[in-house]
Amino acid sequence: MEAADFMPSEAVIAGIRKDIEAYEAKRASTYRQVRWRVPLFVGLVLVFVALVAWLFNAAADPNEQWFSTPHVFLYVGGFGAAVLLYFQAVRPATRLQQSFRDTVLPMIFGFVRDVRYQHGVRPNSFDRLPRETIGAFNRQSFDDIISGRYENFPFELYEAKLTEGSGKSQQTVFKGVIVAFETIEPFPGMLVAARKAGKVVGFFRGMFSSKLQELACGVPELDASYEFRTDNVDAARPLVTGRLASALTWLGETWPYDQARIALNGSDGFLLMPRSKNFFELPDISVPIDYQTHIAPMIADLGAMLATAALVRKIGAADDAAG
Repeated sequence: MEAADFMPSEAVIAGIRKDIEAYEAKRASTYRQVRWRVPLFVGLVLVFVALVAWLFNAAADPNEQWFSTPHVFLYVGGFGAAVLLYFQAVRPATRLQQSFRDTVLPMIFGFVRDVRYQHGVRPNSFDRLPRETIGAFNRQSFDDIISGRYENFPFELYEAKLTEGSGKSQQTVFKGVIVAFETIEPFPGMLVAARKAGKVVGFFRGMFSSKLQELACGVPELDASYEFRTDNVDAARPLVTGRLASALTWLGETWPYDQARIALNGSDGFLLMPRSKNFFELPDISVPIDYQTHIAPMIADLGAMLATAALVRKIGAADDAAG
């Protein structure tokens, strides 16, 4: 199955272009609106803060004018108000871009049956994703989520950001797209192909965790960058040295952004495609939308993801079923 098999038809592309034209008419008007809303909303806060600070000077010690304790509280409150009003000022642009995604994304997935688009909710499949694929995290956020069925290929595709820690010590452990799907043949246990951990992490994990055992696939490049871990060594070994290694090799050649990961958990399969940029991100409201520049690359990446997921589905299947 090639990525081209998932590309929308010419009729769908024509519909997308028509929606782009409608969006462009609204975008230009919204951009003009935002250009005066931002300086007006933020400017009013600055004028208010400056006026109140000047009034505070009458009661402040001469050596503390502009920098007394009430002044400081005023500046902090003014900064918070300015941030809130800024987001309020750009809200028409944010709503317009989201409405455009609401319209265009289902069209891009026009080949999918029972397509469903959601935004900012927890995906149904996320709780079944083996945590060994990602590592420890204590915060998660989700953006665009699309689920549906392509022929006999049910899937859920979503943008996720997973982080560990808080404040200045917060670290992103994964940011990108996760494709969850039903495998052709359930794997009797759990099998993950994840980024190779550092020596310290691997040492402590080996001391305190015996649930999963590590395997090697026999391909030096993959064994150097991946950890293959499973709770069913006998069932996993032929997959790790066969189709799973082939799929990861192909991914390394076709996914240019960062190291992809794969997990099998019973009948659930997961393909994790890291990417620092939001997959369904649209340009700033000041930039006109162009199909070839902004939409076509998104469709091409989408097709590559689903074609790869279709390949991964076959990892544990018999040859006749995989064909």
